[in-house]
Amino acid sequence: MDIAFSTISEVIKTRRTVKPPQMNGNRIPDEQVSQLLSLADWAPTHGYTEPWRFKVYAGEKVKSFCADHAELYKQHIGAENFLEVKYEQIKHMGDQASHIVIAVMQRGNLPKIPALEEIAAASCAVQNFLLGATAAGIASYWGSGGMAYHPVMKEYLQLKEEDLVLGILYIGYTDKPVPKGKRTIPLDEKVEWM
Repeated sequence: MDIAFSTISEVIKTRRTVKPPQMNGNRIPDEQVSQLLSLADWAPTHGYTEPWRFKVYAGEKVKSFCADHAELYKQHIGAENFLEVKYEQIKHMGDQASHIVIAVMQRGNLPKIPALEEIAAASCAVQNFLLGATAAGIASYWGSGGMAYHPVMKEYLQLKEEDLVLGILYIGYTDKPVPKGKRTIPLDEKVEWM
């Protein structure tokens, strides 16, 4: 096999989710995060709409975002659904993360392009970011919990109505061993050659 193929294959196959409490609190240089965002920017895009947007929280802003996120949960989840343990989990989710990156699909100005294609393009940008993190030895977690998909998060982030939060990316370093990957459905059950 070609060396480039082997390298990208290894990165793809070793990318793992590392939950933020498993991170060690060590800080990633902002320049390295910028390099990951540069990789994200090379995602495929229909009509060059480039619908991915990222809001980056670093330093003390990580804790302030988590505190705000927890308050959004407390204020908007409804008393019947509120759980103190969930509130605390959201509030402290980033305690060991270096950066939090909010991934957003910003709807482009070409209405003929279906929203699904814009979501797919922005998701590819997120995958580029995550693969770059893996290649750089950075742990990552693509979170969708708490208020990530709630309309109040869009308001908090000052997004337009047609924009979507795709997830909250927590990145950092970890000292813990990363688990081996697995697939539960054989590939031949997912592929039909025509």
